[in-house]
Amino acid sequence: MSFPWAKHYEPKSGFMKYVDSRLPIPRLVYNSLGAGYPVPKNLNYFYNFGVLAGVALVIQIITGIVLAMHYAANAKIAFDSVEHIMRDVNGGWMMRYMHATGASFFFIAVYIHIFRGLYYGSYKPPREVLWLLGLVIFLLMMATAFMGYVLVWGQMSFWGATVITGLFSALPLVGETIQTWLLGGFAPDNATLNRFFSLHYLLPFVTLGVVILHVWALHIPGSNNPTGIDVKSEADTVPFHPYYTAKDFFGLGVYLTIFAAVVFFWPNALGEVDNYIPANPLSTPAHIVPEWYFWPFYAILRAFTVDFLFIPAKLWGVIAMFAAILLLFFLPWLDTSPVRSNNYRPMAKIAFWVFFADIILLAICGGKPAEEPWVRLSQLASVYYFAHFLIILPILSRIERPLPLPNSISEAVLKRQTNVGAPASQQLPGAGIAEMPATGRAQPAE
Repeated sequence: MSFPWAKHYEPKSGFMKYVDSRLPIPRLVYNSLGAGYPVPKNLNYFYNFGVLAGVALVIQIITGIVLAMHYAANAKIAFDSVEHIMRDVNGGWMMRYMHATGASFFFIAVYIHIFRGLYYGSYKPPREVLWLLGLVIFLLMMATAFMGYVLVWGQMSFWGATVITGLFSALPLVGETIQTWLLGGFAPDNATLNRFFSLHYLLPFVTLGVVILHVWALHIPGSNNPTGIDVKSEADTVPFHPYYTAKDFFGLGVYLTIFAAVVFFWPNALGEVDNYIPANPLSTPAHIVPEWYFWPFYAILRAFTVDFLFIPAKLWGVIAMFAAILLLFFLPWLDTSPVRSNNYRPMAKIAFWVFFADIILLAICGGKPAEEPWVRLSQLASVYYFAHFLIILPILSRIERPLPLPNSISEAVLKRQTNVGAPASQQLPGAGIAEMPATGRAQPAE
């Protein structure tokens, strides 16, 4: 976003002037991540997770390239090649654990990033394209993670590939053709490994390209903030560097410390025991389950147990699973409230936390066997998932009475700083905030 008060890059030395006139990378970095990029002054630590997700992606790409040098995409030796990396390649065990654990940490960062966007309304105008690009990244992550999980060629990898690709067979007319094309045959085998390995290697670079578009789209409207109101003056912003680079580096230090602790002390905590057994087409695991970050959607898939309207339950499950993700693409037009942040929407805030609890319940159900009471809980949680987006948010957008919005980001920051630690009798009641009009819309004071 172009601010009149933003600083402009001016190269000092003759060499930098020469570089800037021919390849203005320093100018690009300065305007995107430096003092030339003003950012709202009230961003909290939840805004660190976009940077953390980017670092996680870089870790995945680097470790993935190293692992690809030693991996063999052949059904007879794929599992053994992974063991070779773990036991015989210098530092191979660390690369493998960083890659496997890094996938989980990548999803943790992205999930927190998404929920932060949901809470503060970062999907609303003028940031719809930013939100849509983020969802494209999320879909690419899911596809990449699934294919990478299959490459280990353990028991859970093989049967996970069998079950997930088998979902496409539920599609009428073209389902079995799509399944056969994905597998390269009628069951997971060499062709499957070659397809998945090539795509698993390629998609992270596609994801990186979409990340660049995502960051580009962010710099057009500028960052959202916890108040959800727009920047109105220079007093509402601070330069990205050094204020938020310092904040991001602190968050990165905490993130990498936890990441290193898991890699070195609990590397198998997030994995499945059955995946340390070589794939055996003749032995089905007692409980087939995907990685934890797919559990909410897996629970929605399994929630359908009865045929309805002449449509098989399996097809209903597939439709619901994909709809649960695609529904997020329409969120900017489902939630039409002009107030972005749930900090000023009491009813929407309650709905958000109920929805968050619903996702946790779906995740728990997705990791459990397909038996009672988990199936029934999955069904109830799935109903609420869709009701939240299709019924609750649209209704709240029309009937909710938001709290008054501050006139500016600076006013909100100063009011909070004044109120912290002050006796109740001395706390500011909200000077400068307009009274709520009869329409129920929050309006700034003139």
